[in-house]
Amino acid sequence: MPAMTCLPLPRCCSPLDDHWPFMRRLAGAQLISTCFNPALLADGDYAAVGVPPVRGVAKRQAEHLAGRLCAREALYRVTGVASVPAVGEDRAPQWPTQVSGSITHGQGWAAAIVAHARQWRGLGLDVEGILASERAERLVGEILTNDELARIAGLSPEQRAWRISLTFSLKESLFKALYPLVLTRFYFQEAELLSIDPTQQTARLRLLVDLSDTWPAGSELNGHYANFDEQILSLVAIAP
Repeated sequence: MPAMTCLPLPRCCSPLDDHWPFMRRLAGAQLISTCFNPALLADGDYAAVGVPPVRGVAKRQAEHLAGRLCAREALYRVTGVASVPAVGEDRAPQWPTQVSGSITHGQGWAAAIVAHARQWRGLGLDVEGILASERAERLVGEILTNDELARIAGLSPEQRAWRISLTFSLKESLFKALYPLVLTRFYFQEAELLSIDPTQQTARLRLLVDLSDTWPAGSELNGHYANFDEQILSLVAIAP
């Protein structure tokens, strides 16, 4: 496996980290992360590191830059080529054909995961802040299905907020993993979280709509999750 590229990093990003945060490792997958500070973003940072710029406020620019730098390093670890995924017309990262990948960013933290497509056809990575109880309850009807709501009926307000946040993140990861394979958008009410295993920090999800002949309603997939710094990180990986 290649070592770190030693390519330049802007001052707004911390040194890249290859710590694996989940309890179960994905064979062949590289996950690279960094912390970023929008206040330290400087004019010329994009040009200095060879990443095509995006428009937006400092936070948007810093998180995009941090995510692309993680993706560049992860791609280098997997392919030996330090390339930067372009932004497609659908705003999704455009990965080289031989790999699968996903990028995410949250509260001052960004990460990317990459693997050869022969090992993992689809990868979805998502980080979300844990919702405050009041906000979670305002959003619960948009995120959870009726069956999911019934499963959390007996939980405390704090437990409900955590479960709603986890469900949100896992469904985002599910979309990121499947969208490049089906090229069909689907939404929170069109998939459900069936169960979680807190001891292994794994989850089971099910599609509620037909996305393609290969991915009909009823298809089930596994997910992973981890907690850190008042955030939830989730991962859905689709084997060949």
